[in-house]
Amino acid sequence: MIRVLVVEDDPVAAEAHRQYVERVAGFEVAGVVHSGADALRFFKREQADLVLLDFYLPDTHGLKVCRAMRAAGHPVDVIAVTSARDLTVVRAAVSVGVVQYLLKPFTFASLRDKLERYARFRESAARSGEVTGQAEVDGMLATLRTPNQQALPKGLSGETLQAITDALSEAADGLSAAAAADLTGVSRVTARRYLEYLADNGLALRKPNYGQVGRPEVRFVTPPADR
Repeated sequence: MIRVLVVEDDPVAAEAHRQYVERVAGFEVAGVVHSGADALRFFKREQADLVLLDFYLPDTHGLKVCRAMRAAGHPVDVIAVTSARDLTVVRAAVSVGVVQYLLKPFTFASLRDKLERYARFRESAARSGEVTGQAEVDGMLATLRTPNQQALPKGLSGETLQAITDALSEAADGLSAAAAADLTGVSRVTARRYLEYLADNGLALRKPNYGQVGRPEVRFVTPPADR
């Protein structure tokens, strides 16, 4: 089992992350803490293989936690789970050994994909001996960096799906097909098809809007636990 420490200051989000990790085969939660200081204290008494680390903590920044763990000699890997989109932060995260970077808000499927790819990387890197060559090294690292490519239904494109997903994630009150179409530049029919795909796969929720006369308009929202 890969033991995971969840570091998240928001108790609701921390509990959601804990539940997410426990749902992925091969992973278990070693602990949940809500500050950088508590994360460092955890490693004085226990061990973990991986840290899901929020960067905006009440007492410090997640990058400082990473540096402190490295300075203390803790051989733990880190997946940043954060809303930090500044490229300077992303570059700094790479420099302190963050193996993956997951932007909030995210879905269970997104985190599961990160964890499963991390598990495959650990398995391939745990072998003894030498690599056969550059191709094997590149393949191991690509396991961490390249998202799983799931087959989309005919007529759907990954680029448009990502655009719809991003628009939905940024809409606090959700989106109708018409609103999604306006934001992404696709037709209303196309936007609805992508939104329905997200809902069918658990990445969005359908919410009827009864505020207008006649047939209620369906709005799509990001699942609450992902926020």
